[in-house]
Amino acid sequence: MGDANGERRPAGELGASVLAALWAAGAPLTPGQVQEALGSSHARTTVTTILSRLYEKGVVTRTRSGRGFAYLPTEDASGLTARRMHAELAKTEDRGTVLSRFVSQLRDEDEALLRGLLEADGAGGAG
Repeated sequence: MGDANGERRPAGELGASVLAALWAAGAPLTPGQVQEALGSSHARTTVTTILSRLYEKGVVTRTRSGRGFAYLPTEDASGLTARRMHAELAKTEDRGTVLSRFVSQLRDEDEALLRGLLEADGAGGAG
């Protein structure tokens, strides 16, 4: 699957574009509507396949719309990023090392933000 110039898109780029179109719409869209929002040369079947894969991953929900479906994201971009971070963390048995390396590579501003969020979350209460 390529673009109008015959170049292949990086993996996930079309999925990200589809999600961006859904977020921008703020309402459920059919594959045809997503295709139109993308203003792309992608076939509706390609968009439908991407939406089906996102549905299988739990990233979008769907409701009946005529003979097909209309799709809506399950969360905003920040929520999706957080979900992906949790999924990556769940893949390892050595969570402490992963978290330690993650924190050690944060920019100073991000580390201060994380500390503030942790302190505001009940001074180490629930977790």
